[in-house]
Amino acid sequence: MAQITADRVLILDFGSQFTQLIARRVRESGVYCEIWPFNVDPQKIADYAPRGIILSGGPASVTEDVAPKIPEIVFEMGLPVLGICYGQQAMCAQLGGLVEGHNHREFGRAFVEVTDTCALFDGIPEGWAMGAREQVWMSHGDRVTRLPPGFRPVGTSDGSPFAAIADDERRFYGVQFHLEVVHTPHGAAILRNFTHAIAGCRGDWTMAGFKQAQIDAIRAQVGSGRVICGLSGGVDSAVAAALIHEAIGDQLTCIFVDHGLLRLNEADEVVKVFRDRFNITLVHRDASEMFLSALDGVSDPEIKRKTIGGLFIDVFEEEAAKLGGADFLAQGTLYPDVIESVSFTGGPSVTIKSHHNVGGLPARMRMKLVEPLRELFKDEVRVLGLELGLPKSLIGRHPFPGPGLAIRIPGAISREKLDLLRRADAIFLEELRLNNLYDAIWQAFAVLLPVRTVGVMGDGRTYDLACALRAVTSTDGMTADVYPFEVTFLSRVANRIVNEVRGINRVTYDITSKPPGTIEWE
Repeated sequence: MAQITADRVLILDFGSQFTQLIARRVRESGVYCEIWPFNVDPQKIADYAPRGIILSGGPASVTEDVAPKIPEIVFEMGLPVLGICYGQQAMCAQLGGLVEGHNHREFGRAFVEVTDTCALFDGIPEGWAMGAREQVWMSHGDRVTRLPPGFRPVGTSDGSPFAAIADDERRFYGVQFHLEVVHTPHGAAILRNFTHAIAGCRGDWTMAGFKQAQIDAIRAQVGSGRVICGLSGGVDSAVAAALIHEAIGDQLTCIFVDHGLLRLNEADEVVKVFRDRFNITLVHRDASEMFLSALDGVSDPEIKRKTIGGLFIDVFEEEAAKLGGADFLAQGTLYPDVIESVSFTGGPSVTIKSHHNVGGLPARMRMKLVEPLRELFKDEVRVLGLELGLPKSLIGRHPFPGPGLAIRIPGAISREKLDLLRRADAIFLEELRLNNLYDAIWQAFAVLLPVRTVGVMGDGRTYDLACALRAVTSTDGMTADVYPFEVTFLSRVANRIVNEVRGINRVTYDITSKPPGTIEWE
C-alpha cells in the first residue's frame, strides 16, 4: 500500500478514550494514519517515516514519576508534531516547560480566545482569527504553566493560560482541548491544517485506491493457494469475502455456519447474495440443532459466548476438512479490533467480552490469516463494500454480535424464545425503515427479558414475557447515546409487538448510554 500511504501520519496513543476519533478525523480528510502505543520501539517510528506525528490525550498526569513519556525520536526527526491535551502537556514537560496540577479544572464545553495568528488556525472560515472566542471541549486537571523555549501562546482559556501553543520553527504545536470531538466545532479543520498545510500531506488516500492496493496485496500473499472465509451474515465478513473473491476468484470458498441464532430470514439472505448474485463458492451448513443443544440450560453470558465460539470453530473445521483443507483463512478483523487487542500500556486490554476475531487461530488449523480489512474502521468498511458492488441493504446493516441472538436473551435460551425475539426484532426494524429512521441509528434491536408480567387482552388475563427495545447513536461503538424517539413511534412499535407476537405482553425502551452500560445486554 506504499503508493497510497506515502503521505501518512502517525498517532501515538497515551490512553485517551478519543484516540480513535483522531484517526477517523484524519482519514476523513484523505490522509492515511495509524495508531501505535506511545512506548513502541523508536526504530519502528523512524522506519514508518510519517509526514507528521500526533500525540493523543490520556488519563495520566505528567506530574507523576511514572507518567508516560514521549519517545525522544519524535522530537529528533524534524517532523511536525501536534500534542493534544496530555500530548501537549507531555511535550512541554519534556522540552523544558512546566506542567502543574490546578484547582481550576476544565471538563466539558469551554471557550478559547485566539491571542495570536498560527498555522493551525489559518483559513478556517468563520472563526479562529486573532481576537476570536471559539467553543472547544476540554477534559483536563493539569495545565501548562510555563512554555518551553521556542514556544509562544496562541490561545488561552479561563482554566488554561496556554490553551494553544506554537513553535513555528520546529513545527511543534499543542492544544489543551480536544480537536477530534464534535463539541469542538472547527476541530476537524484544525487537524486538517496540521496534516495538509503543516505536514504537507496531499490527502489522496481513497477507498478506491485502498481496494486496488488490497487486491494486489491479497494476490501477492495468496499466490496459487486456497482461501476459506467464514461468513457470519454481518458486514465485515461480507466485505472481506467480496474483496478476496475479486482478487482471487474461485480460489476462495466461503463457509456459512448457521448457528440458529440469526435474525429473521437472515440465513436465506446471505445465501442469496453470495451464491446467487456474486457466484461465490459457498458452503451452507445448518448447525442450529447442534448449537441449541449445546446451549440448553446455559444462562451465564460468558459461557454462552465461549460455547458458541468453540462450537463454531469445530463446525468450521469440519467443513474445511471436507474441502480438503486450505492454505489461508480469511477474517473480517477491523482496525478497532487490532487497536483494542493491545492497550496503550503495551499490556493486554481488559476483557469486556470474548468472541472477538483478534487472537488468531487454533494451532491445529495450520493456516495463515488473510485480514484485508484490518486497517479500516467500520464506516470505511461500508464505503469499501459499496465500491465492491455489495447491496446497500447489506452494507447498511446495523452491527450484529458474533454469538447472535443468544446474548439478546438474558438467561437460558430456547427455540421458542428465539422465535419470539426474531419476530419482535423484525417488527422494530421494519418500523424504523418505514419511518426513515434506520440509517440515523448505529444499532437497534430487541431483547427478550427473563421476566413475565401480567397483562390484559380482551377479557382475558395474560402472564407473558417482556421485551426491551434498544437503539443508540454512535460513530464507532466505543461510546453511544440513546436515540431520542418520539413517544408516538415507541407506542406504535410496542402495540404491534404485543398484538402480533403472542407470548410478549409488555415492551420497554432502554435509555442507558455507553458508558455506563454497554450496547448489548450481555
